Amino acid sequence: MDKSGKKKFGADSIVVGFALFSMFFGAGNVIFPPYLGFGAGTQWVNGFLFYFIADIGLALFALFTLLKVGGSENITGRIGSVASNILMSAIILCIGPMVAIPRTAATTFEMSVAPLISGVSPVIFSVAFFIVVLLLSIRQSAVIDVVGKVLTPALLIGLLVLIIKGIISPLGSIVNPHVDSSFVIVNGIKSGYQTMDVLAALAFGIIILKSAQEKGYSDARESSKMIRAAAVIAGVLLLIVYFGLTYLGATSASLFSLGISRAELVIGIVERLLGKVGLVIFAVVVALACMTTAVALVSSAASFFEKLTKGRLSYATLVIIICVSSAVISNLGLDRIVAVASPILDIVYPPTLVLIALSWFGDRLSRGVYRWAVIGALIASVLSTLSLYGVSVPIVNTLPLASLGLGWIVPAAGFGIVAYVISRLRKMRKKS
Repeated sequence: MDKSGKKKFGADSIVVGFALFSMFFGAGNVIFPPYLGFGAGTQWVNGFLFYFIADIGLALFALFTLLKVGGSENITGRIGSVASNILMSAIILCIGPMVAIPRTAATTFEMSVAPLISGVSPVIFSVAFFIVVLLLSIRQSAVIDVVGKVLTPALLIGLLVLIIKGIISPLGSIVNPHVDSSFVIVNGIKSGYQTMDVLAALAFGIIILKSAQEKGYSDARESSKMIRAAAVIAGVLLLIVYFGLTYLGATSASLFSLGISRAELVIGIVERLLGKVGLVIFAVVVALACMTTAVALVSSAASFFEKLTKGRLSYATLVIIICVSSAVISNLGLDRIVAVASPILDIVYPPTLVLIALSWFGDRLSRGVYRWAVIGALIASVLSTLSLYGVSVPIVNTLPLASLGLGWIVPAAGFGIVAYVISRLRKMRKKS
């Protein structure tokens, strides 16, 4: 690679890296880290580590897996075309018009508009919000450059101003939490799930790969190299921001009551650190964070369903449909959307993570192993979710790692191993 080529590679890596950062740093990433630190108190670093692993750690792992296998269909496709389409549709709906996209508008309204301007109708705001999203995402090829070159620098500056101020002048002393360490770990993992970044990585890969091709990276090896560099940049930026926001939450534990909502906590932190001017700055930061994520998710969801319908529904038509449906759902409110999302994500995440992990083995494992490992994870996650909502399922609490919210790992491994042994025995019989 000559000097000009290296310069282009570096510039493209930064633009795509900034775009990835702002795609991942959306509504959930604004509200969850401070609330996690608030509840963890002196154990905030422990909670942060598990949050980061469950969020961006797994999201980058998913993105690298996608680059290795060549596309999300090569991850989910190993369980069969019908099951793959059902799972991917569920994933896209979760990170799209059912949960994540409406949450961006609800978060922007409750944290950027309502604290500053009284009397604004959430319905009128949601319409205006999604008109802007529609205009930014209707041109599919422009999404990455708009997000990476324009919106992210402003987003980063606003966040760093808030975090640096909180480090220089802490809100208060960090107190001991009212919960044990296992709760802090589970809360970190659950908060990482709620951001939906692992699911989003499978969808973001579609537009990231397409953007790399449009920037002239026709060779798969060079394209993967550039995206990996961009992913590292995004990961470092997210590490800094998450760490800072979790710390701000931990220093505020002595100032607010335990019943405070996520949005109220963040608004309270900002107002105490930066005053009324800070609220205006943070309103812009939240709006940018939510807008960039909404644009990325709308574009990804529209691309997926355009492909699923084999072009019968065009990209532009799907963008309009997604924006309209998201505007309607966003009026449920932030806390209600988060509450509805929790059980859905507890069920969808485990089988998705199993597929991502097994994809590194490629064709060395039979399709039966993939299917049964997913079935094991799905059964365990469904039973675990039912137990959380009052259904008596005694076996769930006896599973290894169940106290950490990872009780699905052993059933997935057990089902997969049994399927692997059976497949090996069948091969031996055929040979004999």
